[in-house]
Amino acid sequence: MNRALKLLRELVALPSVNPAFLPAGDPRAGERRVAEFLAATGAKWGLDVHFQPVTPGRANVWLRLAPPEAAIQQRVLLAPHMDTVGGETTPDGLFHPRIKEGRLYGRGACDDKGCLAAMLAALIEAAAAGYRPKRTEILFLGLVDEENAQLGSRAVADSGLRADLAIVGEPTRLRVITAHKGNLWLRLKTSGKAAHGSRPELGQNAILRMAKIVQVLETEYQAELRQRRHPLLRPPTVNVGAIGGGVQPNIVPAHCAITIDRRTLPGETDAAVCREITRFLRARQAPCVLENTKAHACLPMETDPRKPLVSQFMKTAGQQRPLGADYFCDASVLSASGIPSVVFGPGDIAQAHTDDEWISLADLERATRTLLRFLRSLP
Repeated sequence: MNRALKLLRELVALPSVNPAFLPAGDPRAGERRVAEFLAATGAKWGLDVHFQPVTPGRANVWLRLAPPEAAIQQRVLLAPHMDTVGGETTPDGLFHPRIKEGRLYGRGACDDKGCLAAMLAALIEAAAAGYRPKRTEILFLGLVDEENAQLGSRAVADSGLRADLAIVGEPTRLRVITAHKGNLWLRLKTSGKAAHGSRPELGQNAILRMAKIVQVLETEYQAELRQRRHPLLRPPTVNVGAIGGGVQPNIVPAHCAITIDRRTLPGETDAAVCREITRFLRARQAPCVLENTKAHACLPMETDPRKPLVSQFMKTAGQQRPLGADYFCDASVLSASGIPSVVFGPGDIAQAHTDDEWISLADLERATRTLLRFLRSLP
């Protein structure tokens, strides 16, 4: 059994569900078990180990392979995340890795433990072979909370850490992603006037007002967004994901609210998007109160593929042109802090978060070899 596969089996068997997706006190919640496993494995192979506290009971783990401090001229980060999503029931069977027909099945196999395994295996293979860069510090960062609020990558950004390249682990089908969309969640609220259901004409129906807003967003606004272009990304999108309003059938509803997901392109800002939606609805006589529900900005990301280390990594991966992705990830947070970032890893995002999540073992091995070649090419 190769090193990456062995690591992946062990990682999948360690539940690390983001606490946001499980009841309080659930024993499968949190990344601690995975962080401790990564630290012990890294120490065994001579890597420097550091825990970076993020929130109580949750810490990023840093594994370091570097020349003497005085010789360091550049820094490269390998940055996968340790947490997984949950599910409606999250049965324990999801944490029993199974191999079948060249695939490994289990929660997190694709997102993101395949990346954890490939990146750690590449770093260990380099260390085990006696490789030690002469001028480059290599830092493996096992990050917490990517699936919820990205608190792990935000802690790294807030620490002031500087690097010349971050390779953020996500399932990209072994493609190097240099741009991805941002993610903005908004709550839109309408108000009306309550009245008895037998005399609805005496009230003002907040749900009816919201129905017009939903219609406008999903038709006219969506059509306008489809006209916008980016060289690497599909157009921005809007999705009405949840709605709630009213009390009971015989009362005219005085309040209604929806939450929407707006995917943004590089160059768009959260504030500008909020102003745009407000103006768009007012122009169609569909006013509302709009609130940004994200505690932290989830900005789009775009990295210049001509940067030397980005170009070098793309060449190592056998890729000639930059590519984009529709999803949001930790690369945005690190990029916003000034670290040039790309996204790379084995697996397909289509398999992420599914009950039968799996990853191709051939892709896992190819990712490990690509990363190892890149690490060995660093001065």
